Amino acid sequence: MIVLNCLFPIFVLLLLGRILKRKGLTNDIFLQTSDRLIYYFCFPIMLFWKIGGASFEGGIDWTYVIAGVSPFLTMFFLSVLAIKIFAITPYQAGSFSQSCYRFNTYIGVAVILNSLGSEGVKYFGLLIGFVIPLVNLFAVALLIWFSGEKLQARQRIVITSRAVLSNPLIIGCLSGIAYSRVIGEFPVFIDNSLSLISMVALPMALISIGGSLTFKGVRQNVRLSLVGAAMKLLVLPLTGYLFFHLFGVTGVPFKVGLLFFALPASTAIYVLSSQMHSDTELASSAIVLSTLLSFISLSVILLL
Repeated sequence: MIVLNCLFPIFVLLLLGRILKRKGLTNDIFLQTSDRLIYYFCFPIMLFWKIGGASFEGGIDWTYVIAGVSPFLTMFFLSVLAIKIFAITPYQAGSFSQSCYRFNTYIGVAVILNSLGSEGVKYFGLLIGFVIPLVNLFAVALLIWFSGEKLQARQRIVITSRAVLSNPLIIGCLSGIAYSRVIGEFPVFIDNSLSLISMVALPMALISIGGSLTFKGVRQNVRLSLVGAAMKLLVLPLTGYLFFHLFGVTGVPFKVGLLFFALPASTAIYVLSSQMHSDTELASSAIVLSTLLSFISLSVILLL
């Protein structure tokens, strides 16, 4: 029942997003606008609220953070190795690499909130506050490397730093951690206001993801998409489990981490690939297959 209770509501909202798009009740302009509203406002507010009101009495658990970050470092190098093994073209390399480690934060919060509650979201927010800058660094660096553009070292640093420092989700997480450490609770009227804003975030995000999923180009890119999905949904969770076992992570942080590692690829892959001239059809295909197959990986983790 835990799988049904946690994943069925997410599946329903993703499917609803697809149906609303097909019926003409939403369109590309609406989805693009809602994506911006969610990404730049609603979701950062929700993360700030959930993390800012949580307790970090013992300080940040650095063992948990290091154990959670290490699998992504590993996956980045494995993705580069896979690019060589499968003779992936420079045009496809950036999109493929991202599909191996970039994760869908929206689905992550929904699954963890349904299964582990606010305590789980606290640990999830702590982890993504450190992992999001890292995966952005990986993604931008690799896209620049394979782009063929002759950029100076200073230009590369500026582009990468801008992508990391301007990320609203990072700002929301780190602001929440700082608020929790300094103050630790919200006045009731502020808490209620942030709660109302946050109610919009998850349903709208999932409907938007469902409406944006497209099967265009899946057939032509199914081989690389499946390799990326296998690395994201199988190799990454196994690597994460080994690191957590090695560092002695247990309890709620352990459960949050394993769900985190089993999340599907992020829709941000498409956006960044488009901006930096990588293969958007491969990116779209990887997102679709990873999202569909993640219901298997997340179900296994929830059952275990």
